[in-house]
Amino acid sequence: MHDEAHEGTLGSRLNWLRAAVLGANDGIVSTAGLVVGVAGATDDRSALLTAGLAGLLAGSMSMAAGEYVSVSTQLDSEKAALALERRELREQPDAELEELTELLEQRGLTREVAREAAEQLTERDALKAHARVELGIDPDDLTNPWHAAWASFLSFTVGALLPLLAIVLPPAAWRLGVTVLSVLAALVLTGWLSARLGSANPGRAVLRNVGGGALAMGVTYAAGVLLGAAGA
Repeated sequence: MHDEAHEGTLGSRLNWLRAAVLGANDGIVSTAGLVVGVAGATDDRSALLTAGLAGLLAGSMSMAAGEYVSVSTQLDSEKAALALERRELREQPDAELEELTELLEQRGLTREVAREAAEQLTERDALKAHARVELGIDPDDLTNPWHAAWASFLSFTVGALLPLLAIVLPPAAWRLGVTVLSVLAALVLTGWLSARLGSANPGRAVLRNVGGGALAMGVTYAAGVLLGAAGA
């Protein structure tokens, strides 16, 4: 049996995976920077746990809300485009058939084959044909803002749990070292995964990811030390 995934399905899955990896990466870096900064000012476990949980909840909710708003806007645009296409098909069927023919010609078909294909597609489902060929939209699989919001919430939460647990579970003397090492290891993994999913150079992606995370932790730790020394 031929079980190879279709290009559209595979592309959709890769986009979701990439978004999940990037969401987890954001959770790792932002929460690590927060708890390491607090650790620079105090070694009190309760303060670290409170700061970490606050950062996790605020970050995950912010990511979910932002993704919901963004995808809702995209969904509104897709629905508006489909409504316009539906009206044009009703009012100008001949012009729309010619437009579909030309679009298929641009994809490499001869005029005769493109015309025949356009007629068959129009007869089967005109709106779906124009949506896919002209707009790049699948009317049966529109973007879902709730799915996107939950995916962002969960991926950020999973990523944020690593530095949170790393800073509160070990003994006080080991907290900072365990957190930094575990975060850098996780950033190596997320950098490599994001590069592989995007067909990019893993080495460069890992270096950028680790460098950015290390810089974030270094800056917040220094700020925490200065504030702690000042008695803030």
